[in-house]
Amino acid sequence: MRRSVFFVAAASFALAACNSGEEAAEAPAVDEAMVADEPAAEVALAADGQPATGTYEVTLADGSVITEIVNADGTMSWISSDGTEGSGTWRTDGPNVWCSTDEGEAETCSDEVVGEDGVWTSINRESGNTAIVVRADS
Repeated sequence: MRRSVFFVAAASFALAACNSGEEAAEAPAVDEAMVADEPAAEVALAADGQPATGTYEVTLADGSVITEIVNADGTMSWISSDGTEGSGTWRTDGPNVWCSTDEGEAETCSDEVVGEDGVWTSINRESGNTAIVVRADS
């Protein structure tokens, strides 16, 4: 009995040694000079935790609705429920700060949060105006 336990243990170690040698032989060598040290591109996030790019419906306090299309290149366009259109640029300072600049206008920033009730609220820092934001392309 003692001999068979020794034999099984020795066979297990021998098999493990063979397998680890095969794995090492099969693993391709990595030329570290060819591995790029480029950092991954950061994706700007919106208050809902998803990428900031996309299409949104923004309902203003007066009930009017603006449809915004936010592009990955930092540009955006919008159309309001009365047919007024515009375009400009956008940026975020983290997922809870949205800043935009309409053509010919100064930059405005809003603090944004998704409440426990799931409502995404945007509050303009300068005017205090509140809007409700809904991601339209999800």
